[in-house]
Amino acid sequence: MALGEHRYALTATWTGDLGTGTSGYREYARDVTLSVDGKPDVLASADKPFRGDATRWNPEDMLLAALSECHLLSYLLACVTASVVVVSYRDRATGVMTEDGRSGGAFTDVLLRPEVVVAEPAMIERAEHAHEEAHRMCFIANSVNFPVRHEAVVTSR
Repeated sequence: MALGEHRYALTATWTGDLGTGTSGYREYARDVTLSVDGKPDVLASADKPFRGDATRWNPEDMLLAALSECHLLSYLLACVTASVVVVSYRDRATGVMTEDGRSGGAFTDVLLRPEVVVAEPAMIERAEHAHEEAHRMCFIANSVNFPVRHEAVVTSR
């Protein structure tokens, strides 16, 4: 393994056989259990418009969650480096996926909307700039081929 190379593994198990396998488009559920050793399972499915279970996480949810969480974690590190004390962080992220009309599609845009509270008013400007550094550091944002934008609001307590 190369220096700085990290490997990840999971097991995706389809649990949607309704008795006849994939004998027809409407004859199976899109349910999946995602497992990583030592972690709770994630119950997943397709998004509801694609015949999935709306109560389960879908791949689109998970991609948006990965981008949001990666920015959050990168941001916290950027703030520590900039001597900014974050006391609260909440992101209301949104994403746009566009179907191509040929049974495919792609995400075309993600907007992160972090709402950050810092310990002191003097930290606000550095906290605002830390979002740029977080974006640069985020492994997930650096791995996708669509824009990941952020519109942050930073206040102090």
